[in-house]
Amino acid sequence: MSNTISKEEILSLLPHREPMLLIDRLINVVPLKSATAIVDIKKGKFFFDGHFPGQPVMPGVLIVEAFGQAAAALTAHGIDKKEYENKLVYLMSVDKARFRSPVMPDCELHLDIEAIRSHGRVWKYRGVAKIDGKKVADAEWAATIVERNK
Repeated sequence: MSNTISKEEILSLLPHREPMLLIDRLINVVPLKSATAIVDIKKGKFFFDGHFPGQPVMPGVLIVEAFGQAAAALTAHGIDKKEYENKLVYLMSVDKARFRSPVMPDCELHLDIEAIRSHGRVWKYRGVAKIDGKKVADAEWAATIVERNK
C-alpha cells in the first residue's frame, strides 16, 4: 500500500461528498496506525459565508469532523474491503477537544492522527491539528463501524 491516499481514493473509502467532504488527501500513512490529513482551507468553503462575515473562521466542530473523516479513511484504507463495504463510520464520542488558535483562510491544515486502540468495531483515535507546524487544535474521539441502512 502507498503511504499517500488521494482525494479520489478517499471518495472510494468514505460516503462523504461535497460540501461535507473536508479532507483533501492523506500523507505519511501507516496503515491502521497513523496518517496526516491535509485540508486546504480556502475562502470559498461553504462555512465561511456565515462563520463569520468579514472575519472567516473554520468552526471547531468542522475541525473535529475533519479528524473523524481522516480517521475513517485511514481505517477503511487499512482493513479488508468487506469490513467497510456497505457500512458507515459513526462518531461515538469526542474527548479533550481543545481549540488553541482560529483556523482562517488561506492555509493548509494538517491533521496528525493516530489510532490509539480498537476493540471489535470500535476504534479510539487521537489527533493534533497544525498550521505551519503550530498546534491549533487537538482531540481524542471514538468511532464505530455500523451497517448502512439500505
